[in-house]
Amino acid sequence: MNPTAPMAPSFLIVAIDGGAAAGKSTTARALSSQFNLLHVDTGSYYRAVTHELLRQGVPSDDTAAIAHAASGLALGTRVQGHRAQIEIGGHGVDEAALRGPAVNAAVSHFAAVPAVRSALLAYQRDQARIAREHGFAGLVMEGRDIGTVIFPDADFRFFLHADPAERARRRAAEGQQDSIAERDRLDSTRKASPLQCPPGATGLDSTHLTLEEVVARVSAPIAARLAANT
Repeated sequence: MNPTAPMAPSFLIVAIDGGAAAGKSTTARALSSQFNLLHVDTGSYYRAVTHELLRQGVPSDDTAAIAHAASGLALGTRVQGHRAQIEIGGHGVDEAALRGPAVNAAVSHFAAVPAVRSALLAYQRDQARIAREHGFAGLVMEGRDIGTVIFPDADFRFFLHADPAERARRRAAEGQQDSIAERDRLDSTRKASPLQCPPGATGLDSTHLTLEEVVARVSAPIAARLAANT
């Protein structure tokens, strides 16, 4: 081995956490494209599971029924472009259905059930293997417990937050109805993997920032790390 040869960049894992409409998805998509990272939106995973449990008629307040149904889900992944999309029983879930009012109203309730989080834990971590197998330079995963539970040793951990009124405005601009304050309360007070800023993570308030400004601040340390390794 030539000791003077440039060091090959290692597989990179970036964790982005935050509440609803804090800017996680748009930032993750930008990083995915910029650094050739597989984009994993774990919120869509919980939405897909919620959609499936609602389809099965499982009540959101019956933890025993939820646990039983969650344990029987056959989860798979379909990689499309830079995105890892969840499949349940070999089928994808329509994006419009995932963002509909029924799922919006129930997703935080289902996500608070430990059995649901347990059912998705190994599946989410396995996306790193899928990213490697598909030749990506790394993984950018967004959600609410990525830097605390899924990948606490990620190379980079970010926590995005914004004023609830601004986040509600963003949802309305997208044509969606979403109870931001109530989802924050449920996500941050649940016993299983509550929403919180991971210790040592980089916090960023996106209330008064443009998307371009958020992406620039998040991408800067990643670009610097990669430049140092080449």
